[in-house]
Amino acid sequence: MANIAKASFLQTLRHKAGEYEKFGDSLSLFKIKGTDIRIYIRYSRTHDRQRTWYGLRKSDLDLLQGYPSVICFLWDNQEEPLIIPYSDFEEVFDSIQPADDGQIKAQVLLREDATELYIARVGRFNVEGYIGWLQIKKLIEASGKLIPALSHTQVQTLLGSIGAKKEFDIWIPPIDRPKLDWKLTLPFSLRDVLPFGSELVADIMGEIDVIWLKRGSNEISAFFEVEHSTPIYSGLLRFNDVHLAMPRLNSRFSIVANSERRSLFARQLNRPTFRLSGLGEVCNFLEYADVYNWHERTIRR
Repeated sequence: MANIAKASFLQTLRHKAGEYEKFGDSLSLFKIKGTDIRIYIRYSRTHDRQRTWYGLRKSDLDLLQGYPSVICFLWDNQEEPLIIPYSDFEEVFDSIQPADDGQIKAQVLLREDATELYIARVGRFNVEGYIGWLQIKKLIEASGKLIPALSHTQVQTLLGSIGAKKEFDIWIPPIDRPKLDWKLTLPFSLRDVLPFGSELVADIMGEIDVIWLKRGSNEISAFFEVEHSTPIYSGLLRFNDVHLAMPRLNSRFSIVANSERRSLFARQLNRPTFRLSGLGEVCNFLEYADVYNWHERTIRR
């Protein structure tokens, strides 16, 4: 199945980007002819609970440094590939000591509400904005579509719109609601009351930037804290309070910030207090450009 998935991907790559060739000693490394674009392909079967497992060889990753490069994650019955620019995660990979076999272990978690990349000993990252061929297209086309500079409120608006499109109820703090930017998306309804059973941390939850709830219920699916200029640590503390006060929540926590803060997120999340609480197992990083791309993909469906 690995060979079939890889062959299908390479066939589509040839159609979209032109001829390719292998390089290095690995069977997983390719480059697009006539360019410096490098592509690292990894495949996994889909295991229980919709999880996939990958080993990223440190020696292969080293050959991506300094080049326009992507890592392509493939799995069974995949509609579109997950294509991640190496530069977006370079600092994260550099901070990890590989296992004894020379590999960095990773998983892709195929959740109903969002796809996540889990990197062992680092944490989870929302990768919805990387699904599809856009990243390779952006590398090929120098004049590719630019991601606009987004404000805190505009990111809140986009996250609310994505959730509404996915048929969640949306909570945004009342103080922020008049500032939502309806030029970016169609207006959506907002939840007026937080779920019952959250009284212990009601004040904290009420200040979280965006919350998705399963429509018509008190079941929380996702929390998003947009750290535009405030410290990432403060958002993690807020999430940690909710996580400890409501341990039975089956919810995802996302710190949302610009790409320059990804490595800071990884360092902060690895503090002993968050490792001991288990927050690192349910919290991911979501970058502004990913929110924008996720919204673009969602509204096109």
